Amino acid sequence: MNKLTKVGLSALCGSLASISAANAGTLEVLGGATATWSSNSGAVTGNPIGMNSGITFIGSGELDNGSTFTLTITQADQIAYSAGSISIATPSLGTFAISSRSGGQGIGGHDDKMPTAWEETWGTSLGTGINLPKGVSSSMNIGWTSPSFMGSTLKIAVAPGSNDATFNNDKGVSGAGNASLNAGYDILLDINPDFGVDALSGLNVFVGGSRTDQNVEQGLSKANTGDHEEGIAGATFAYGPVTVGYQRSIEMTGQELATTVGYYQNDAFGVSFNINDDLSISYGEMESIRHTTNAAAANKNIMTVDSLQLAYTMGGMSIKIAESNVDNATYAVGSGSDFEATTVALTLAF
Repeated sequence: MNKLTKVGLSALCGSLASISAANAGTLEVLGGATATWSSNSGAVTGNPIGMNSGITFIGSGELDNGSTFTLTITQADQIAYSAGSISIATPSLGTFAISSRSGGQGIGGHDDKMPTAWEETWGTSLGTGINLPKGVSSSMNIGWTSPSFMGSTLKIAVAPGSNDATFNNDKGVSGAGNASLNAGYDILLDINPDFGVDALSGLNVFVGGSRTDQNVEQGLSKANTGDHEEGIAGATFAYGPVTVGYQRSIEMTGQELATTVGYYQNDAFGVSFNINDDLSISYGEMESIRHTTNAAAANKNIMTVDSLQLAYTMGGMSIKIAESNVDNATYAVGSGSDFEATTVALTLAF
């Protein structure tokens, strides 16, 4: 087993600047930075020091009818554009948004909703290469979130023209980067029962699906014989300090050649326990199956990931630890694809 150790030191800033003008709304700037130390005994590490910096701009204002609008632009690292969105929240018709890789539209924000003390099971320093359902969230898309009704909301998102995971500047178009992908559509129902029953107050159920139209043929080949479809379903339940959850997702590629991936299936489980207001612990597992179309069962590669995590907060400081394991990383089979990782982070917020 290869041993990977990653130590992180973060300094997260609150509001760095706030700009406002009469009748023009406000502009707020948030920032954060992370320094890391990484070591992998199974590979050449080189210089183990890393640094991450990010800035987020949030502009907001209000219209005469009571609707509010928000512009969010995220510069994830080294002043590189990462995601952005423009949203308008109306008093009675819900929220409308134009998004670019923001992740919250459609099913993208529910690829892994399992309870955790810190990161997703696969989101530590392992580098699992797991395939997760994203729907239209990685492309330019238009979305709508309904007003809450008895604790439940409906989300619909559309990537018109092509769900091709591109983002465009104003007056720009994505062109024909991926000729096989046409428009994509997401729908998600997020249910938080609010019937006045205390036993149901901690329950959250979600179910959603995505469909991207694909050309039946590319040139003379028939690699694409169906549409690209994704689906998710799951639930979490919190009772006192304990939260448990389970979800399943599936991605049907629409391809039927023996050398292509027919589908991915992910099953996730998680449980977290808040020992007190400052200390929490969690354990999670994720199993991901990659199945090659028309192939023997031996080509049904299974990757498994598990992570035990602990987080302790003391005022503006947090210490987080994750002990994680992955078998068959990137869906490869063999001793070189099994890893262990320890990730430690110290976060300072101010």
